[in-house]
Amino acid sequence: MLASAVLAAAILISGTSASLANRLVAHVDLSKQTMTVKKNGRVLYKWRVSTARSGYRTPTGQWSPTRMHKMWYSRKYDMSPMPYSIFFYGGYAIHGTNYVKSLGRPASHGCVRLDTANARKLYDLTREVGADNMRVVITH
Repeated sequence: MLASAVLAAAILISGTSASLANRLVAHVDLSKQTMTVKKNGRVLYKWRVSTARSGYRTPTGQWSPTRMHKMWYSRKYDMSPMPYSIFFYGGYAIHGTNYVKSLGRPASHGCVRLDTANARKLYDLTREVGADNMRVVITH
C-alpha cells in the first residue's frame, strides 16, 4: 500500500515538473510598455507593447489563455482586426496591430497590442506548449 502511494506521488510530481518545464510566460510591464517572453525561465523576446490609454484599463494579474484565434474581429470596436489573439480575461487579449507607431506607449482600449509579427510568434509558441502551460502576467 505504501509502495503504491509513493509510486503515485512520484508520477504526480514528475508530471507536474514536466508541465512546469514547458511553461511559457508573457510578462507585460505597464509602466515600461514592454512584454518579456520567457520559456522555461529563459528570455526569448522583449517587445514594445501598447496597453490601455487614458479612460481605459488593462487588468493586472495572472491568467492562462481562455481562447485563441488566428484572426478575430472586435465586435465592441467597429470590427477592428485582432490578428493572433490570445484572450486571457473576458474580452481582454494580446493581439497584433498595424499601429506600430503607437507601440511603447498606452494607446489601446485595454488589450495588449503587439507588432503583428511578434503576436504571431507568441501565438505559435503558445500553441506549441499548450495554453495550459502558458501564463499572461501583467504588472505595473
